Amino acid sequence: MQLHTETWGEGDRVALLIHGIMADHRTWRRVGPALADRGYRVIAVDLRGHGASGRGEYSPELYADDVVETLPVGAELAIGHSLGGLTLSLAVARLRPERAVFSDPGWYLTSPDPDFGLEALARFKAAPKEQIRAMNPRWEEADVDIELETLAVWDESTALSLAPLIGVDLMPTAPVVPSLVQLADPSFLITEERAALLKERGFEVRSVAGAGHTIHRDDFSGFMASLEGWI
Repeated sequence: MQLHTETWGEGDRVALLIHGIMADHRTWRRVGPALADRGYRVIAVDLRGHGASGRGEYSPELYADDVVETLPVGAELAIGHSLGGLTLSLAVARLRPERAVFSDPGWYLTSPDPDFGLEALARFKAAPKEQIRAMNPRWEEADVDIELETLAVWDESTALSLAPLIGVDLMPTAPVVPSLVQLADPSFLITEERAALLKERGFEVRSVAGAGHTIHRDDFSGFMASLEGWI
């Protein structure tokens, strides 16, 4: 499936951005321009079931196939957040960016409490603005508004389609290209033990102190600082 894309900048280098579940390219509203200011042409996708892209069947493999069909091979940089991090890891051997950044990637999904399972995630489509603001006290008001807009056009069945992945270890055995794993503090997706294992496997691992899961919205400055040497 050809995906909807948004582009910032006209630089000689190319950066690819892949969002997480419930979001779309608008989640990168500050990251895209910041990378463009550093000389990149930045291309962000809307994954299938999100934003202005098409709907259909949903699986990480299909997400990966879509980004490979849509995005250029050989970009200087690729960043994937959460579900986008999982998608990037399944596409990286075909996309072959020079460097990959996996921002709090969804490599091991758990559902320890039914109140916070996939059904609850799907129901979050109807979350009111006050709830979004309360859950994300460090977000700028623009990000709260964007979250409402992206939820409105999100196909919540993408959340339910993740059920087969609960409890499945999807961590890569080795980096395909030089790779940074950027973690929230704490990360509910990558435990300290798993972070140590990723280091053993050849990934660089950095945490952004005090940041929540959507690091680039929770602490934009910390997000950008943690990318030094990679962008």
